[in-house]
Amino acid sequence: MSRQAARHGAINLAQGFPDFPASDIVKRAACEAILQDDNQYAITWGAKPFRDAIARKYRDWYGLNYDPEREITVCCGATEGMIASLLALTNPGDEVIVFEPFYENYRPDALLCGAESRLVRLHPPDWRFHVDELRRAFSPRTKAIILNSPNNPTGRVFDRGELSVVAGLAREFDCLVITDEIYEHILYDGAAHVPMANMPDMRERTVLVNSMSKTWLVTGWRVGWVLAPAELTDSIRKVHDFLTVGAAAPLQHAGSVAMALPAEYYATLAREYSARRDLLMDALTAAGFGCSRPQGAYYILTDVSAFGFPDDVAFVRQHDGAGRYRGGSGIQFLRGCRARVANYAVLFLQERANATGRGGAVAAVVAQSVGRTAPLARR
Repeated sequence: MSRQAARHGAINLAQGFPDFPASDIVKRAACEAILQDDNQYAITWGAKPFRDAIARKYRDWYGLNYDPEREITVCCGATEGMIASLLALTNPGDEVIVFEPFYENYRPDALLCGAESRLVRLHPPDWRFHVDELRRAFSPRTKAIILNSPNNPTGRVFDRGELSVVAGLAREFDCLVITDEIYEHILYDGAAHVPMANMPDMRERTVLVNSMSKTWLVTGWRVGWVLAPAELTDSIRKVHDFLTVGAAAPLQHAGSVAMALPAEYYATLAREYSARRDLLMDALTAAGFGCSRPQGAYYILTDVSAFGFPDDVAFVRQHDGAGRYRGGSGIQFLRGCRARVANYAVLFLQERANATGRGGAVAAVVAQSVGRTAPLARR
């Protein structure tokens, strides 16, 4: 979709990354580490100062205590953290439950492990699961359920009641919950992120995946981590070692600095994303889209049924040379990213259509600077 955006001269909403700068403090820390020759391999599961900083952050924010020596693995982004965890903890023939629509890597990750994905729908307009449908997805072969909250692409932030249902089923069927918590600090309208590991009796069966990418605006650094009980971490570290050896050493130093930023940094991040969300929501609504109001993350799912196309794929592809839509008919959802906001015509499609497997959901990403978001709204 990025290539399509460049081809048609459209503002790119297809990828979830910001076009505004990361913290100068964090960037300077990376530069200083490089200049001080911190340029060789760190220990494969992460430099000790960075693992210590991660442990402090989770203790201070959530009251979660993880042993940096035995329960934290630094990896090359959350993407590697997820596949390393699944390769380490599932076997061919196992089943992995995935809520849909979903981030596009989850299902291929399961396939690479020889596991079967069992899909459970999140239902619009508020993107909740039905408890009976979730229960039917569990079986004696269920090894894990993947939970992404705040959710990409729906913006859903799962509340304690929903987490309790998932936790109860995980305990009943003796399976793991693998959580992707990369948008934990991008929250709106008073929504609160609750780690699954903080639910009763769930720390020992939760694998928490996260990274620096979204919160600290460094999607190109590829520095993430996995928190898990020691016996699970032992397996995850072995797989991680053979996948990538280790994350970039100087960037781990910068990560230690990032973890020590004050609470105001996170409040400002959420406040500024909220302003972008509201601006883009107003623009999309004025243009005739029905929008689902996200509680978190930086995507907006839009209902394109009023435009008369049979599905989201047709909607995105039917544009003129300038990347604007022509008419049509249908009822699907479109995702956009508040990292960028623009000529939404050609940009949103592929990952969402693949994610849902039934004609799809497309969205808009809200991670662009306000200086670019406002011109998009006008367009």
